Amino acid sequence: MLARRLPSTARVLLPAVLILTALGLLSSSASAAIPWTACPTAGFECAHVDVPLDRTGATAGNVSLAVSRVPASSNPNATAVVPLAGGPGQAALPLSQSFLDILKPAIADRDLLIFDQRGTGSSGALSCSSLATGSTVFKQASGCASELGASRGFYRTADSVGDIEALRVAGGYSKLVLFGVSYGTKVAEDYAAAYPGNVEALVLDSVVLPEGPDPFQRSSLSSAPRVLSDLCAAKACQGATDDVRRDLRTFAAKLRKGSLHGKVTLSSGRRVSFAMDQTSLVDILLAGDLNPTLRAELPGSMRAALRGDASPVLRLSVRSEGLTTGLQSAGPDSSDALFLATTCEEAPFAWTRTAGVDQRAQEITAAANAIPSTQLGPFSPAAAVRGGPIPFCLGWPDASPAPVASPALPAVRTLVLDGQMDLRTPYEDAAQLSTRIPGASVVQVPFTGHSTVSSDATQDSACTRGALATFFAGGTPGACTPGTNPFSPTRRPPTRLSAIGAKTTTKRTIVAAQNTVTDAARQIIGDALALSALPKHVGGLRGGNATVNSGGSFRLTKYQYIPGVLVSGTVDTSQNAKITIRGGGAAAGSLKLSANGAVSGRLGGHRVSIAASSALRATLPTLADVLAHPRVGR
Repeated sequence: MLARRLPSTARVLLPAVLILTALGLLSSSASAAIPWTACPTAGFECAHVDVPLDRTGATAGNVSLAVSRVPASSNPNATAVVPLAGGPGQAALPLSQSFLDILKPAIADRDLLIFDQRGTGSSGALSCSSLATGSTVFKQASGCASELGASRGFYRTADSVGDIEALRVAGGYSKLVLFGVSYGTKVAEDYAAAYPGNVEALVLDSVVLPEGPDPFQRSSLSSAPRVLSDLCAAKACQGATDDVRRDLRTFAAKLRKGSLHGKVTLSSGRRVSFAMDQTSLVDILLAGDLNPTLRAELPGSMRAALRGDASPVLRLSVRSEGLTTGLQSAGPDSSDALFLATTCEEAPFAWTRTAGVDQRAQEITAAANAIPSTQLGPFSPAAAVRGGPIPFCLGWPDASPAPVASPALPAVRTLVLDGQMDLRTPYEDAAQLSTRIPGASVVQVPFTGHSTVSSDATQDSACTRGALATFFAGGTPGACTPGTNPFSPTRRPPTRLSAIGAKTTTKRTIVAAQNTVTDAARQIIGDALALSALPKHVGGLRGGNATVNSGGSFRLTKYQYIPGVLVSGTVDTSQNAKITIRGGGAAAGSLKLSANGAVSGRLGGHRVSIAASSALRATLPTLADVLAHPRVGR
């Protein structure tokens, strides 16, 4: 009927227009479907695209997707590169400059198309006031479900896949290159499985397999001994432990029997009682992906705990809080509520979906107890239950149908990147894609944890960027050559000044001063890596604290790394220190410590002067490097 009311020329042209549009050959005119305007950031164009909240039409409403692009000067194949952030819950648009830098090899003749996935950032970020309460995680999550209402069922991976397809059509693109990090890899994989003909290539960094994250975290738990062994290879843990696998096994067994108690120093400098269990040990291991200084200190800290010194490992437990489940660590550019909505609605939990809390708890406990011990590493089934999203989702009432099984992945050009030290998404999982996607290139990035494009960037390594450049030039990336680990394992902290291997009190005092300043710098660098922002304060191992200035310099106030040895003073951004030292049997006095290792000052009433020898923090990246590379993926 419509054709009868069209002019004759239109009746002839209409089929051709439809065919060309379907083939993506009218990209410039189709692109007008997105109302691009100039962004505040030069070179970027911005827009909003409305998509249905519920694509079945049963529930009314739209989601306004915030989207930006950097148009290529020439895009002959009408292709866009779409980066997908992690979480779930991390917004992508705040990372636009990072994506632009990372993906330069891909966008010479392709547009860069970035959007905040529904429920994140500027695309209607979900929020729940119940998550800010001091209640249990069970009550926080169930309260959040009530706040979100029935709409909580429309923030699944499948919904984001539909949004990507809507953006492809509205943008007039023939094909997409999908670049996923962490949870973003699952979104990319599911899109490729649903729309294989629309995918030019996949780049998957820190792989979540298509079946989704395992609520029991079996691959993480079973990979922990291997990761620590790799960390300690080539005698790297000399001075920390002689057998890190043995210590992990022994310490985990000790924690299975009961909690470890002791004192820790808060960032305020106040000493408080603290306890950790085996779930806390799992948290430290997983948090090491975002804060590699935690993992570097773990071998020596476990050995210290097994020898009666609990403070080092308890401090790691405090520092790891909020860096494991995705909650409390999200920051302003991530949504904890979206994390719960996606995870609780679609993760493959071993319980009846419609069951009540008590039945769910019984079923998940039974399922955990049935897991073969070889799949749990040195940990118990209880750690598998308590260490992941299960406590959050136990009381979450599902508002959507159970997710369907993911189709097979298509044979598209694929580059897989995964960190050697990654425990959130271990290399053992990433390696499986070489059999699931024929011809996929799988690259292990040495000494790197989660999100290789973030972690590798701070390590002066060409591995990740070299692989991306080779892949987008049409080649096949080879294996990376290991360099030096910038977060090499630290020595077991001494429990007294006399444990330092120097012949005189003066020399032991100088070593203690250097170690104390290095310890403070390490804590600051670690927190900055994890948070992509400077911490305000960090606590000393045995007491005191350091206050961090906006430029990255810091002030020590009675900071203790060795019991009783109090160090105060200032450290500039180049790691040159002016300090006083007293107590704990040290030679009291004042010192200037240069970043190149030179020492001058007075101790015990005598002048001291030592020429440059070794840097205070030779292997750590600078704060400038850390903050220049915000973390992509969590």
